[in-house]
This record gives sequence, C-alpha cells and structure tokens, in this order.
Amino acid sequence: MCGAWAAEPDDTRPAARFQGRGRRRGVVGPPDHRDRPPFCRPGDPAGAVAGPAVQEATPTGGEPPADSGDERWTDRPAGARRAPLACRHPGGAGYSVARRRRRLEPLVTLPGPLIFTGNAHPALGEAICASLGIPMGRAEVSSFSNENIFVRICENVRERDVFLVQSGARPVNASFMELLIMIDAVRRASAGRITAVIPYFAYGRSDKKDQPRVPITARLIANLLETAGASRILTMDLHAGQIQGFFNIPTDELTALGLLGDAIREREFRGVVVAPDLGSAKRARNMAEGLGAPLALCEKRRVSNNDEAQVLHLIGDVDGQDALIIDDEVDTAGTLVEVATLLKGHGAKTISAACTHGVLSGPALERLEHSPLSRLLVTDSLPLPGDAGDKIESVSVAPLLGEAIHRIHTGQSVGALFP
Repeated sequence: MCGAWAAEPDDTRPAARFQGRGRRRGVVGPPDHRDRPPFCRPGDPAGAVAGPAVQEATPTGGEPPADSGDERWTDRPAGARRAPLACRHPGGAGYSVARRRRRLEPLVTLPGPLIFTGNAHPALGEAICASLGIPMGRAEVSSFSNENIFVRICENVRERDVFLVQSGARPVNASFMELLIMIDAVRRASAGRITAVIPYFAYGRSDKKDQPRVPITARLIANLLETAGASRILTMDLHAGQIQGFFNIPTDELTALGLLGDAIREREFRGVVVAPDLGSAKRARNMAEGLGAPLALCEKRRVSNNDEAQVLHLIGDVDGQDALIIDDEVDTAGTLVEVATLLKGHGAKTISAACTHGVLSGPALERLEHSPLSRLLVTDSLPLPGDAGDKIESVSVAPLLGEAIHRIHTGQSVGALFP
C-alpha cells in the first residue's frame, strides 16, 4: 500500500520513522501529500482519516502509549509495517536506490594458456600444444657469439597464464639458464602466473649431503627458479620425492608409470618386475601392482663418485620368467646393464627395462647394444640421440603434460592424473 502503513497484527517488527527535510512527523509520501494526515493513502482527500486498518491498531477504549520520547509511537500504530522503499521514495514512480537491482556484467571467457619452449626439447613443446589444440607461443631464444643467452617474448603476456616448457637436456647448464632468463622475461612483461614445466629435473641426484663438503644442488636449483620469478613448478618422476620440499611455491610431480604400464600391457607382459636398487623399490612395486606381477629386488652399492656401481645380490625368483626392470632414469646405463647381467645369470628368459627419463649419456648406447637387454622403453621427456638403436622405444608424455597444464590453468585437480 504505497505511502501508507499497512496493518499486520502478526508483524510487530519495529521500523524507524521516515524523515525528510521539511516534512512533518509521520508524513509519508511525495511532497504534494504533505498536507494530508499521517497514514493516508496518496489518493485520499486532504480531510480523510486513517482507514480501518489503522483504526483497528488501537484497541477500543484503549489509550495510546504514553509519550516515552520514542517518536515511533507517535507515527505508526502497533502491528503496522512500513511500505516498501520504492513506494516511500520522494520521487514516486516506484524507484529506490537501495532496492535497485545491480546489472550483471557479461561473463568473460578465460583466455587460454600461453606455452613457450626453449631450445632443450622444442619437439616436446610442440607436441604439448598439439594435444591442447593451441599454437605455440612466439619467442626468440638464441645465443650471442660470446655464448650469452638472449630471450625475447614476441607476443603480449600481460596478466596471462604462462607455461615455459624446458627439460634438463644437454647441454644441461645452458638449458637451465635459458629457463631462468625466460622466466625473468615474462615476469618483467607482467605475466599473471608463470609455471615452469620441467619434465626432467636435472641435478635431481644432488638431493642430500652424502659426503663431507658437498652441495645440495637440487635445493640451489629450486632457489634460483623461485628467485627468477616462477609461480609454480610442474615436473615428472623426480629422482627423489623430497625435492618437492625444496620449493616454497606449489610443485606438482607427475608420473609416467601409467603411460609405461599401458605400453607394457599392449605387449602382454607376463613376468617379474625388478627394482634395480632400494631407491626404486616403491616405483617398481607400484608397477608390479598395476601389472599384477610379482616383485624382485636387487641390492646395489655405489663404490665411487663416478658411474661405476656394484650389484650385490638378487632378492626374488626370476628363473625361467620374463624380467622387467623399472627405474626413474637411465643415464650411463651402468646400473641397468649390471642388473640385466645378474638377472641373466639367475635364469631370466628375457630381460627388458622401462625408465621415465632416457638421459643416455657417455657410453650408454654402446653398453646397451652389448647387454642382455632386449628392449628399453623410455619417454620423450628428453630428446633421444639420433643413433639410439633398435632396442630403444619411446612413449610420448605430451598428452599427460598437456592435460596437467589444462587442469592447472582451469583450477582443476592435478592429483586425478596419478595412476
């Protein structure tokens, strides 16, 4: 009821008196109704009295409440409520600033991620972009004649979600410096978030002080990445899981065990999964559970700072069975060949290996060629040398990394990617 108090006996909520400059107490309505008695409708004549609803608010024969200084009792009867704000507005026409509905802005489409890559493994970056259906970001990464690295981002990254793909490929130090300089370049270009995608985390073996006066280089690498301006890290199958704790920024570690397991199932593997050392026991156990295969373990002791290692003995039975060695990386292949030789001596029928990172440095290719291994399965987290040979097969991790990038960009869980 516009401009009037409506009687509602069941509603006893207090309401403040409407006050306006130059208005008499209790007058509610537009300025042209100031001469009307309190609680009259705007359409009532000036001499009209309050309606029945107002008259019934005070019991017959009762006295109005005593003047207690509260102006509410002089303006409205008990049990009455005030008219809506739109009706009480001095300008009429049902308009109220307090009740005005805020106009909704149109939804803004979230721009897609921007992915750039250095010179360490550009083919992997291209494959990741292809899996996401987006183009590779344009950047110039080169070196001067004095071997100083130069980086220029060739498109706008302001407030964008930037992903820099750079694996720890040879030359390792140059690859790492490229990544640091790329991070600094996009940070100074006002990127909204910077994720360093490092499929193979170099220096991962230097995760602890196992000798006097040696560094913990993995921690140093983490500090440098944070100082350069990285917002988060995306990596895969770290040599030691505790490296995640070296970072003070979010770090997601994926695993390629699921991809490797799928490739092994396609070949209908029926045999024993072997861990080449104690550090690989958990990884090998997970693979064995996924394949429904038994587990064997080799105990290894490294006797010097070089790549030589000594295998002591085998725990488990591989006689007359196919053996599958599981490890996080194969570098010089010294350990892998030693374990394969040991398994052959214990009667293994065929011997193969599956490793996430195929570093394959130094004499690795030659050792593999003359070893009892029949096949080595790796991922493309690192580029394979051109003369890798027929024993080495590769599985792409680009779809896995692409899905992780999509989930990070859209705020979804990355943990769902774990097998």
